Amino acid sequence: MKKTVSPEIENNLAALRHKRGFSAAGLAKSVGVSRQTIYAMEAASYVPNTAVALRLARTLEVSVEDLFALPGESCAPELPSREAVLLAGADPPQPGQPVQLCRVDKVLIASPPSPAPWWLPASDAIVTGEPAAGRKTKVQVYRPDADFRNRVLVAGCDPGISVLARHAQLAGVELVFAHRNSSQALLLLKQGRVHMAGTHLRDEATGESNIPQIARLFPKKAVAVISYAVWEEGILTARANPKGIRGIEDLGRKDVSIVNREPGAGSRFLLDSHLQRLKIDARSVTGYERLASGHLPAAWQVRTGTADCCIATRAAARLFGLGFIPLVSERYDLAIRRHHLDLPAVQVVLDTLNRAGFRRELESIGGYDARTAGQRML
Repeated sequence: MKKTVSPEIENNLAALRHKRGFSAAGLAKSVGVSRQTIYAMEAASYVPNTAVALRLARTLEVSVEDLFALPGESCAPELPSREAVLLAGADPPQPGQPVQLCRVDKVLIASPPSPAPWWLPASDAIVTGEPAAGRKTKVQVYRPDADFRNRVLVAGCDPGISVLARHAQLAGVELVFAHRNSSQALLLLKQGRVHMAGTHLRDEATGESNIPQIARLFPKKAVAVISYAVWEEGILTARANPKGIRGIEDLGRKDVSIVNREPGAGSRFLLDSHLQRLKIDARSVTGYERLASGHLPAAWQVRTGTADCCIATRAAARLFGLGFIPLVSERYDLAIRRHHLDLPAVQVVLDTLNRAGFRRELESIGGYDARTAGQRML
């Protein structure tokens, strides 16, 4: 086949091949081309035909758009649409709000998932000894033969980690998620208590996400930082925004109340930086001392009318059908001790970040841009 130079096409083949652990010769054999053809495609000096592009995508378990795309074009294809009947008995979902689908006889039913866990949580044991945080205690294990080595413990505050957990489980790895704010998650990583720490701490001086704070906490080269996604944080309001909130300056009004995040949370840092820039005294903000430990708990208080607004992600707003006023786009990263990078279970999680199915689901939730997912930032 004739080689064709096409500088107008972005090419991610080399990066995805390395992440999947393929040699050029191994990938060439799987796809049915020569090793030189693989190198030519990676060098952007050869554009494959449709059949070769499809075989590459199938072998690397990505979409063709993940491999080749026009400059500036999103890798996420438009999702197909179907008609479904909304399940009655609750408030109707808002556009963009997620639903679960189930076919009942010949009818496709759409049921909004419960944003609060109205069921008993999954567990492996019960505490029987004297509980003391950070210290050893006795637990009675339901399955004495289990060794829990196929699990990865992740501390963080992003509810979207549940999407990663579902996709990693298909590969035989379970994610155990410990809900902690960004500062708490990094502290647990520093103490060696978790495999990964999710964080979204933005450095006000540089505008950079996470790297400056991690550099202050850990010795050089002790931690790897992997991008999870770029998300939007902003002000969540009640549906239709009845208080007419337009920005942070409205939080100083006497008729507006907020629910805040605990100290150390990225959302708390974001709110405080805006209040300081606008020279608004935090003591004048009604509800500033009322705390919620997470994006979804904060959004729930707005949903139930306990507060008029909060600072959280666009994904949380969509889940509860709330209004959203964007303030900042920032990167949510996963920090990992470098000696954990070679653990098989961690490798599965990192590989999952690059899979097209995971990225499509995460982006469809709203407010996430997963094009950088899996990229090493440090």
